[in-house]
Amino acid sequence: MGKKLKEYIIQLQKLLESGENIENIEELKKELLVEIGFWQHERFIHLLVTVLFALMTLAVFMILLFYRQISMLILLIALLSLMIPYIRHYYILENGVQTLYVFYEELTRRQGNIPESCVPELKGVVIKELRK
Repeated sequence: MGKKLKEYIIQLQKLLESGENIENIEELKKELLVEIGFWQHERFIHLLVTVLFALMTLAVFMILLFYRQISMLILLIALLSLMIPYIRHYYILENGVQTLYVFYEELTRRQGNIPESCVPELKGVVIKELRK
């Protein structure tokens, strides 16, 4: 999912930085709003999963404090090792959606619907290269 989001952001970034006049801004904005909705949903689901994993990890830790069983220690280590990728993935989704907001605001500014001073500059948006 993170790779798909990065590819979409790179595609939009190239379009906006090309300096060309975008003919169908309204259609592009509608498409972008749909994409933002999908990614917001994805972000929310991953937030729920991450929070539930954190609660399970905390519960296993509490059980381990009272019962001191090796099986609980192994389960705690497994849960902690899964928390790292969950948090990283949620971080990628959160930053990606925030970047899509900036792109939407830039398209709205190019349409002339909001003042230029209200839109953050695209120069602050940095997308790392995709790893193959």
